Amino acid sequence: MEIKEYKEYKTEEIRRLYTEVGWKAYTDNMTALELGYKNSLLVLAAYEGDELLGIIRVIGDGYTIVLIQDILVFPSKQRQGIGTALLKAVLERYSDVRQIELTTDNTDKTVSFYKSLGFAEFSEIGCCGFMNR
Repeated sequence: MEIKEYKEYKTEEIRRLYTEVGWKAYTDNMTALELGYKNSLLVLAAYEGDELLGIIRVIGDGYTIVLIQDILVFPSKQRQGIGTALLKAVLERYSDVRQIELTTDNTDKTVSFYKSLGFAEFSEIGCCGFMNR
């Protein structure tokens, strides 16, 4: 597996990834998703040869705050260390950044995954989060 910057946005490849993980809200507006990618701080992809395995997308200023916006791995490739490798690559790249945040579904699977990599829920560090929907 090789992790490298995702520099050339490929609509169908991204649509397939988001569709297979069930993130339909993103695929409903592929133009917005493409603009999101093009305006991201960093996008890394995991590949096996030419096959895309997963992706991580980061937004923020890269110095004081980084938000992991998306981390997706094709369902058939999950639980093989791909998501972990992608997340660790971001954590290493931004090791001097004070705040590295993410939001995710509140499931046992996702909570245990992020906690295993050193993340804490906001409430555990005296914070809370808000979202305007």
